[in-house]
Amino acid sequence: MSNAKKAVVLVSGGLDSTTVLAMARDQGYACYALSFDYGQRHRGELVAAERVSSALGDVEHKVVRLNLDSIGGSALTDVSIAVPEEETTGIPVTYVPARNTVFLAIALGWAEVLEAQDIFIGVNAVDYSGYPDCRPAFVSAFEAMANLATKAGVEGRKINIHAPLMAMNKGAIIRAGQELGVDYSLTVSCYQVTDDGLACGRCDSCRLRRQGFESAGVPDLTRYR
Repeated sequence: MSNAKKAVVLVSGGLDSTTVLAMARDQGYACYALSFDYGQRHRGELVAAERVSSALGDVEHKVVRLNLDSIGGSALTDVSIAVPEEETTGIPVTYVPARNTVFLAIALGWAEVLEAQDIFIGVNAVDYSGYPDCRPAFVSAFEAMANLATKAGVEGRKINIHAPLMAMNKGAIIRAGQELGVDYSLTVSCYQVTDDGLACGRCDSCRLRRQGFESAGVPDLTRYR
């Protein structure tokens, strides 16, 4: 592994990012997991991120602290905005303004320090909540920007943004993770998970997760309230 290519992998502790970490490792990358304590209301995801990063053999797991709650604008960062428990149309209030742009920018900085040319993110444009920063056009645009804005890019060491789940539904993601030995009981997907890891079972993220396990024909080991 000492001679393996390095990759920064965004790890939230959820189902998607955990699968992406397993994929990157399976492709032979030395994985540097990156999580964010960004003022989110659900602290249980950071505990899950540490669990899955350790279980999947990362080289290092870094948690960067941000204060996105200082600007609010999302049910995930402002406790005065309720997390919806019914299906909604359009971009939901759980969208955190510019979150993936901010996260990828910091991942890009760490990648430069590590001399890594690959960044993995678990965005998905099939079974997702309508977030604009989960689309192929966003990933392509960020990759183009990354190669214009960095010393690595200017010197010809191309930065690659990998989004291997982009065209996969939740069932396919779970099946792929199962083949790679992912233990999904370690993960948390709920928007309002308790500090001890109990999911609400009612939010949009819980619904998509449950449907995914049903579609994959895999037992759902999620601990619900």
